[in-house]
Amino acid sequence: MAGRPEGGAKKRKLSMLAAFAAALIAFGATPASAAKIDDQFQAWLTKDLWPEARAKGISRATFDAAFAGVSPNLKLPDLVLPGEKQKTPKKQHQAEFGSPGNYFAEKTLGAVTAGGRSRAGSNAQTLAAVEKRFGVPRGVVLAIWGRESGFGAAKMPYDAFEVLGTKAFLATRKEMFRKELLAGLEMVERGLVSRKAMRSSWAGALGQPQFLPTSFLQHAIDFDGDGRADIWNSTPDTLASIANYLVHYGWVKGRDWGFEVSVPDSVSCALEGPDQGRKIADWAAMGVARVGGKPFPQNEARAEGFLMMPAGRNGPAFIVTPNFYVLKEYNESDVYALFIGHGADRIAAGDKRFTGAWGKVDGLYRSDVAVMQRGLEKLGYDVGGADGLPGFKTRRSIGDWQAKNGRAATCFPDKGLVEAMR
Repeated sequence: MAGRPEGGAKKRKLSMLAAFAAALIAFGATPASAAKIDDQFQAWLTKDLWPEARAKGISRATFDAAFAGVSPNLKLPDLVLPGEKQKTPKKQHQAEFGSPGNYFAEKTLGAVTAGGRSRAGSNAQTLAAVEKRFGVPRGVVLAIWGRESGFGAAKMPYDAFEVLGTKAFLATRKEMFRKELLAGLEMVERGLVSRKAMRSSWAGALGQPQFLPTSFLQHAIDFDGDGRADIWNSTPDTLASIANYLVHYGWVKGRDWGFEVSVPDSVSCALEGPDQGRKIADWAAMGVARVGGKPFPQNEARAEGFLMMPAGRNGPAFIVTPNFYVLKEYNESDVYALFIGHGADRIAAGDKRFTGAWGKVDGLYRSDVAVMQRGLEKLGYDVGGADGLPGFKTRRSIGDWQAKNGRAATCFPDKGLVEAMR
């Protein structure tokens, strides 16, 4: 309140401490251990992180400004508190690892495609220049922009140094976040962004394209000619930086991302994966057909494609190109890449939904899937790691096991399979 800055500040401080204590209780910790964890964090900053930051050219002023008032945020997911062992979480925080069909809710998808079409007109000149320089279709760039930040409208609720610092100190992937934290310090040290502007998602992603700091340093570019790469306020810089990122990871100009297909029972769902590619014409010869009756484009038919079935036999199927896996470099999730590809198609050609329906799948916890994965690993299957996330290696291993054990191959986790693997 005006006129009472000290009292207001005190109340805010007490409120933050209460929230911090509540978070600790939720984690099974006490307010007393809150102070202990914060003490450990401050010691880690001073004795561990600062020497490396200094060696990388970070000034003491930048370092101190970055962490002024910062304490570990124990509400963030995927943390391992001191003295605890890492466990597979019961639930998964990221939506793309839930039931696949949920990711394509029309409310979300429609907002991205409608917003993309409206912005395709208002940014036509910029998009044409981006497409000419990078070879990435405008629909793809727009879909990523819309999905990542609502075309720049999404608020970034976290202090990036709080998030990255917490995760570098306590997360399951400490080394990755330590690298991102040091990159964030470099951004501020070089004057590429102000300390105040370092706001992020809960995962530490920045700006309209939601780049982690290393991605900003490697891929953000100045496209509006003002002398700086500004992914916070500049639409041209944002769109070009997204395209630049995709090109860096191998976007193939002139190729599509993929096609929805029907897969006959004679074609095993266990043939899925980027390491089991064959010419698209060969998939067609096996009976895999593009939905809607159209043939595959001739240039695509001669090129390599890959079977992708994100819900196994319980949902739509696709033949995807290498560009699909480039989209996965943006977010390591099949359904994310599929959302972007499908969204790009709808931005370009109208809101046509998938032909195949998303069937009902068993509601499993992430920890249940991890149990199943460990059981498959014991039998010699490569599931890509027992992380509780049913990626393509897990899905096709399920299909192989089901076929060998006289079950219908669905290539997707279910309760019966979890029980069989316990």
